[in-house]
Order: sequence, then structure tokens, then C-alpha cells
Amino acid sequence: MSYLLIQGNKKLHGEIKNQTAKNSAVAILCATTMIRGKSRLSDVPEIEEVYRIVELLKSIGVKVKKISAGKYEFDSRTNLSLSKIDKNASEKTRSSLLLLGALAGRVKKYKLYKSGGCKLGERTIRPHLYALEKIGVFAKSKEHFYEVENHNLKGADIVMYESGDTATENAIMAAVLAKGKTTIKMASANYMVQDLCYFLTKAGAKIKGIGTTTLEITGVKKLKEVKDYSIMPDPIVAMTYLAAAIITDSHLTIKNCPLDFLELELCKLERAGQKYFIRRKYFSKNGKFHIADIEMIPSKLTALPDKVECRPFPGLNIDNLPLFVAILAKARGRTLIHDWPYENRAVSYLELQKIGAKLTLLDPHRVWVEGPVKFTANEAVCPSILRVAVILLLGMMAAPGKSILRNTYMIERGYENLYETLNKVGADIKVIRD
Repeated sequence: MSYLLIQGNKKLHGEIKNQTAKNSAVAILCATTMIRGKSRLSDVPEIEEVYRIVELLKSIGVKVKKISAGKYEFDSRTNLSLSKIDKNASEKTRSSLLLLGALAGRVKKYKLYKSGGCKLGERTIRPHLYALEKIGVFAKSKEHFYEVENHNLKGADIVMYESGDTATENAIMAAVLAKGKTTIKMASANYMVQDLCYFLTKAGAKIKGIGTTTLEITGVKKLKEVKDYSIMPDPIVAMTYLAAAIITDSHLTIKNCPLDFLELELCKLERAGQKYFIRRKYFSKNGKFHIADIEMIPSKLTALPDKVECRPFPGLNIDNLPLFVAILAKARGRTLIHDWPYENRAVSYLELQKIGAKLTLLDPHRVWVEGPVKFTANEAVCPSILRVAVILLLGMMAAPGKSILRNTYMIERGYENLYETLNKVGADIKVIRD
């Protein structure tokens, strides 16, 4: 086991290049199983969540070759067998659910172990099942696994029971190899859904309406090999680095930010008094997304007059909401945070009280954040929620003195070389081995 030793109250300076998207990567990795051939992916983030999916794919018969850092080749030409699936890897990541849609056209009957990931209360998979059943994918829930049976896949008219990212991705992947036309309404239009769609279209899928809440998919008999596809930059990691600059009162530039998925966050920060400059605009390596370099300027913040809540895209990203808890702790006044999607996450924000945050929990979904506070050094254990674990780290970076943060695997699930990257711009974070 290891823990972090953080010497806080350090100003950050210079430039950080944002990593590529975790949630895009895990979906696209699963989608490679739909191609009876080779797929090459570039800019795959080197993170624990990706490693778990790679382990899963290897265990069911996919040949995985790491060409270089961030560059992988996936060969799915052989028959896939779920009988040898890596139970440990499956249970550690909720992303394993994406195999329901990805394998719909490949494997008739199999068992899929129930997944893990962040502990965010009761995260139902009913939206996945309702959508997949329309196409011909049926999954019965048992105590520790799903019993999956795929019938002849047929296009269908689907209204998503819940506009979830992963549920939409499952429906898309099943529909791509289904006979006929599928219409998906109330679909998520979030970044990882778009990235998956662009990968699939490069493989020969016929998808209309990418970036909207209504998708039209005409099924194809098979997909072709993809010689190279670059994963898009991660908007949540970009927002994390923006938050690091704000919370530590630092002058810092974040490069490679997917602007389309940060504009609302930037708007709210601007209204709170945060100063920033967009220094350069360009396109992502895959040519599909608007990218920018964002320079953050130390600023005095004022509490937002309206509550801050998350919404499906184009609303404020669900994964970015926890970052606003730490940010608004630095703002003068009181702001209401409404975290409606999950039962447990708002409760976990109270962990920030250990480092001096002034928080009042109103109910399992709403919390008052009062500022400005000066974060204080302390020892804490990361909750089993990735983004809440991260805001604990950011608060400790701003706190004078030495802090200790334990159980950091949750952070490493979603961030590539986070501690090293922050240290290069002035942080003092040491990984201590027990």
C-alpha cells in the first residue's frame, strides 16, 4: 500500500497538457470487439481504468498489443469466449457493462460479472436493459452476474428511459450491427458518446445525428478495420487542472482542453469572478472536436447567486460538479450545490470538512458551500468516489503544512501521471510506500 504526502500552499506556474478521455477510451476499447479484425488506437490514457478493460478484453480472447505509450492494437478476429473472463477486472470497473452492447453481435449466450467503479448509491442498469431489449439483447440479473442472451438483432425505435452516457453507448453499439434502422431518442450527446460514434463511423457504421439527442443508426453486416483513431482530450481532467489553478491561487495554462464541453463551466467561473484567457483554438487529433489552451489568472471569487447543478450535456457535466464544491469554498458567500443524480455523492462532500471546508448538508443531494475558507492540512482517506477523492487532493495542495491522503487508487483510475504532472508545475506531492 502507498499514500500521498502533500506539502501544501505551493503556487503552480507554467503549462499543463491535458490528457485524453477516460470515458471515451473505455467505450472505444470495448467497441473494438465489434470488429472482426484489427483496430489501432492512439492517445489511449495510461490509467488504471483502461488497464482493467485491457485485462477484460485479453481474458475473452482479444489479442492486445501495446505498440508504444498510449498506442495499442486490438485484434478481435478469433472467436470470443466469456467463460474465461477476468472476474477481478470486471468487478473493479463499471465500464465492463459496455460489453453488453459491444458483444451483442458476437456472442449468443454468456455471463457477465457485476461491475464496480465509484460507490455512488444505487446505480440502476434498467436504462441499459430497456434499450437493449428493444434490439434483441436480454440480460437477467443474478446475485453476482448477468445472464445474457442475444437474439437476432433488429432495429427498433428507442426512447431512453434515462439519458445516461453508458446506457446510450450500449444501445448504439447493439444497433450498429442490428438488421434495419434504429432511432434512439433522449440519447446522451455527451463527449464520450460522440467520440464512440466517430470511431464507429470510421469503422463503417452508419450513424446520423451525432452530437444531438436523437440518433438514427442503419445497421451494417460487419465493420471494417480501423488503422488509427485518436482518443479525444478529457474535459473532466481539464476541469480538474483549471480547478487546481483556482484553488491554489495560481497562474497556470492548461493546454488541450475540449472547449465544447467546458463552455458552461467557464461561464459560471466567469460569473463568480474568475479571470482567464483562451490563448489558442485548434482541432483535436481526430479532427472532430474544438480544442483550446486556457490561461488561468489568480482571482477573488464571489459565491454564485443561483444554485449549481449538473445536467446531461449540454448542461454542466455531472463529473465536474464536485470540483465546484472545492472551487466555491474559495468564494466569498454561500452557494447551494444540488447533486441530484446520485444518493451518496453529496454526503461524501463532507469529507472536505477535514481540511477546513464549511459545508452544510441539507439532504442527500444538496449542500451549502460557504467561503472563503483557508484549507488546513490534515490526514484523510479517499472516499470511493473518483472526483471527490480528487477535490480532497486539491484542497490539501492549497493548505499550509503537510497532509496525508490514503486509498488513492480511486484517483489513479481516472488520471494519468497526475502527481508527476502537478509536481512539474510547482506542487509537492510524494508517493510514500508503506
